[in-house]
Amino acid sequence: MKILIIEDNPSLRETMTEFLERERYVVESAATYSVAAEKVALYDYDCILLDVMLPDGNGLRILEELREAGKHGNVIIISARDAIEDKVKGLDLGADDYLAKPFHLAELAARIKSLIRRRVRGGERTVTLGNVSIDPDAFSVTVAGHPVELSRKEYDILNHFVGRPGLVVEKTALAEAVWGDHADGVDNFDFIYTHVKNLRRKLQEAGADIELKAIYGFGYKLVTEQ
Repeated sequence: MKILIIEDNPSLRETMTEFLERERYVVESAATYSVAAEKVALYDYDCILLDVMLPDGNGLRILEELREAGKHGNVIIISARDAIEDKVKGLDLGADDYLAKPFHLAELAARIKSLIRRRVRGGERTVTLGNVSIDPDAFSVTVAGHPVELSRKEYDILNHFVGRPGLVVEKTALAEAVWGDHADGVDNFDFIYTHVKNLRRKLQEAGADIELKAIYGFGYKLVTEQ
């Protein structure tokens, strides 16, 4: 899961980044409106933590740009400004939640998990495709009730695909989602091929009836055996 932190306070931004990385999220950040606007235009995120007061613009404009682009960023507004009009406007523009500063990091993590569970998994704790079940909160995978040991990147790849069954995911998009936005500058995607190959082998050996199918020249898609 990839998160974008839009926050101009360097200390808070660093604290949030370190905490969320320990929670096994891929974290990108932006300190200004201009950098944030560029990132949301170029990349997709599973959750955006949005400060309203930015040095070069109003963070609520990011919500407008997401809506205009047809993107659903799963946005949580994080701001010291607790005026009711800011909260109402943000929610009207498409924000999903609002958290006023100061806040506990544990509450932030809980809000993110709850939001992703509602928007990505329909409120369910686990995701089940065929005989494969994934518990994103516990980072665990089972096949027909039996646990399957995956590396962190193998798990992250599978978790990315279970929310997009049957959809082709390009190699660039997969690299950005699992390794971060800087991955779009790499010369080749051999590192993805290696992790996907290992993941496919482990799923096959466990008797999974789902498969990551290679789409030549594009990427991969998750399919369920008929």
